[in-house]
Amino acid sequence: MKTSVNLDPDIAILTCALTGVLTDPTQHPVPVTPEQMASEARDAFNAGASIMHVHLRQQTPGRGHLPSWDPAVAQAVVDAIRDACPGVVINLTTGVVGPDIAGPLACIRQIRPEIAACNAGSLNYLKIKDNGQWAWPPMVFDNPVSKVQAFLEVMRETGTHPEFECFDVGIVRSVGMYLKNGLFDGVPELNFVMGVASGMPCDADLLALLPRYAPPEAVWQTTLIGRAEIWPVHRRTAELGGMLRTGLEDTFYLPDGARASGNGMLVEALARVARETGRQIASPAQARQRLGLQPAG
Repeated sequence: MKTSVNLDPDIAILTCALTGVLTDPTQHPVPVTPEQMASEARDAFNAGASIMHVHLRQQTPGRGHLPSWDPAVAQAVVDAIRDACPGVVINLTTGVVGPDIAGPLACIRQIRPEIAACNAGSLNYLKIKDNGQWAWPPMVFDNPVSKVQAFLEVMRETGTHPEFECFDVGIVRSVGMYLKNGLFDGVPELNFVMGVASGMPCDADLLALLPRYAPPEAVWQTTLIGRAEIWPVHRRTAELGGMLRTGLEDTFYLPDGARASGNGMLVEALARVARETGRQIASPAQARQRLGLQPAG
């Protein structure tokens, strides 16, 4: 069983979400190629991020806005990031709509990341325009227990620590049931995703309630999606003892409303928020200790 080491509670782990999914690199400054991913990771790493949350993009010209589940792409991207950021912790995405999870599982087995995201419950994924029309056709981001369990079994096989992505309060509560049922062990880690239009709002008052619904001794962080309005909630996360995440997957905007041109400046701003609330920035070694991680594969 993986166990954490008690560290100074003032230590804050910073994660950088480098690129996300579907954002068009011809319109926004998101990295696509292994070289671009490594460069952006290096800037974020130097600014204080010890964990890189990695999405994979298709490498064919003109298709960089589309996700890839090619294990060779995963290996190339992760190798480039690790070379650029000695000691960095890799957190691999697994999010996919539908029952076919062969691609994400193959990528986990290929690179054996120390952490992988595990979407912990289903969500009606909606967005509405001011005129009442849907921004995209209503869809379900489906994560039934059978799908969650299949991911967790492979994560256990590869020694990968699950980070549970929680889009709503009921999903937060479900993680405790997964633990009690024996679907995973070790340090429970929850990511409160706030700002998806049909999920939890980015609300500091709601955030203050969420940790009580997590399993005992859980580590938690926030993913905050939006513009300048997210930064006061980042500050509240830091004040409440949560871990912190930012990056071009989550926002393009700095605290003053200016547009960020890369991940490094977003992590710099997040590190400044953490320090202003009395938190110290965790090194990769300290992040591994707190989360009880096994060495990289």
